Amino acid sequence: MTPSSRRAVVLAAAVIFVWAVLLLGCASIGPATPVAVSDVQSLSGTWEGVVYLPGSERDDVTLTISADGSYDVVSKRSLGVTTGKGRILVSDGRLVIEGNRGRGAGTLLRSPAGDVLIKVEMTLSDNSNLSAELWRKR
Repeated sequence: MTPSSRRAVVLAAAVIFVWAVLLLGCASIGPATPVAVSDVQSLSGTWEGVVYLPGSERDDVTLTISADGSYDVVSKRSLGVTTGKGRILVSDGRLVIEGNRGRGAGTLLRSPAGDVLIKVEMTLSDNSNLSAELWRKR
């Protein structure tokens, strides 16, 4: 074996080792589990994430939830900014979302590391659907 072919073998082995470590590390994190929400006040603050609309790419979104459950949302699309308002209620530990453009539900999830995520599924007034994933802004 020539020195250059040895280097190639060592490099390939190192890449495989790094991939294996990364895959095992991600597997140990585990899936996020649903968390019951007792009151909307515990969710107050700013959340950031992505929204997915049918037929379009993902958009960045910022959701600001007030202690009374009212919310403002801003989606930063490539063609401009879209805003919305509404109210979030808690029913049986889940989030009920009533917005000026549609209705939906949200689920609070917690990862084993303690990070929280809100997953949203909504049906808009034109019968299109959207989904969003939001993380609390730090």
